Amino acid sequence: MIYLGSALMVYNIWGFVHFAGKAKKQNGWQNANFILYVPIVLLTLFLAGYLAVGFFGRPDIIVSGILFGGSVFVCVMYILMERITKRIAQHEHLEAKLMAAEESNRAKTVFLSGVSHEMRTPLNVIIGLNTLALTNKSLPAETKQHIEKATHSAEQILGIVNNIIDLNSMETGEFITKADPFLLRDAVDQIGAIIESLCEEKGLAYTCEIAPDVCRGFVGDDMRLKQVLFNLLDNAVKYTDAPGNVRLRVSQHDADDGLKAVAFAVEDTGCGIDEIFLEHIFDAFSKEDYTATSTHGGSGLGLTVSKSIVERLGGTLTVQSKKGVGSTFTAVIPLMPNETQESAAQEDAVSLEGKRILLAEDIPENAEIVMDLLELEGAESEHAVNGQIAVDMFTAAEPGYYDAILMDLRMPVMDGITAAKTIRMANKADAATIPIIALTANALESDVKESLKAGMNAHLSKPADTDKLYATLRRCIADYKGADQA
Repeated sequence: MIYLGSALMVYNIWGFVHFAGKAKKQNGWQNANFILYVPIVLLTLFLAGYLAVGFFGRPDIIVSGILFGGSVFVCVMYILMERITKRIAQHEHLEAKLMAAEESNRAKTVFLSGVSHEMRTPLNVIIGLNTLALTNKSLPAETKQHIEKATHSAEQILGIVNNIIDLNSMETGEFITKADPFLLRDAVDQIGAIIESLCEEKGLAYTCEIAPDVCRGFVGDDMRLKQVLFNLLDNAVKYTDAPGNVRLRVSQHDADDGLKAVAFAVEDTGCGIDEIFLEHIFDAFSKEDYTATSTHGGSGLGLTVSKSIVERLGGTLTVQSKKGVGSTFTAVIPLMPNETQESAAQEDAVSLEGKRILLAEDIPENAEIVMDLLELEGAESEHAVNGQIAVDMFTAAEPGYYDAILMDLRMPVMDGITAAKTIRMANKADAATIPIIALTANALESDVKESLKAGMNAHLSKPADTDKLYATLRRCIADYKGADQA
């Protein structure tokens, strides 16, 4: 038994030598290598003692058992230590991978934010100048068509940028939704005007049917709703050839907690979807036809983003399709009815005529476009080329001189976030209440949160929809004037 214990001790010594070799490769042992050799020296002394007892002594069964048991104990401890260190190493490896993934996500978010900003800035100029050009009533019909097509192409690029940004926001958990009062017919008509123009270009017929019992107003995220409707309808137009039909049907039925389940069914008589591909239709970047002869463009993100938005709004998005016959995409979204529409009436009651707007914008072309758009509504505007000048102009003016501030975020000298915080802390009667609206190419959800946290009343992403710009100004000014009167 003594010799068996000695053999086991040799195995233990080999194990600790192997363990010390692996440990030395890890960081942090450069000045403490001797610690790794202490167990090896002790076990070697024990082995020498075992052999001395075996060769020169006459151990009885009890002593032999104790010595053998000591070897077994050391072996068990070595095995446990080996497993513990493996588990620790696995944990550290997983932590390292997690940290690398988080760093990769941060880098991706920074990259997307930069790309989004750089792409939105020229798109803002293109779409803005086109919008101003289309206000010219003496414009030749052919030139008007060219401008409208150029605007549509720019909006398609903007749509792809938005989808990529939204997809990233959903992956990082930054995606947020809002709950504001809106008129359903207005939201549907705004998207319908764009889709009707696209259908005319392709020789398609577009119809919209809203059931008589559908509520007039709701509380929800109308921006996200319009994004989903545009993606679905644009997809229908894209995959339908003339002569064909695209139709939007809106209906509703009662849901839980006083909500209404509003169904938006987008029908087309297009090419349809193969049954095998239907199960992948909502996958990111999925397209049924990837061949070089494909006649349909698109990034393959519209349906993925739409489904994710609908699900985050608490709804469902389903599809029915038959190859060669057509498709029907149905989004069912729970919405809270809001028949009073007090906020909408308040917005309509406020005119921008004669209102004075302070615009903080460092790019001259962008500033000129916004000021021209404000002028179309009869509003006056004053321009600050950076955040510091905007702060100086506001603090130097009499309280109530400005009715609202439009604030870019990325500016030299002082950025928009810092400028908004400085204005809110200014020693002026209207510093805490004047509407500050972010008007920026920074379109990530984190940018929206940062703007609101800085004390801004709203966040508009460039290129801003003209109607939304006006509506946001009216709403914020109405709240501002109402607070003053109170």
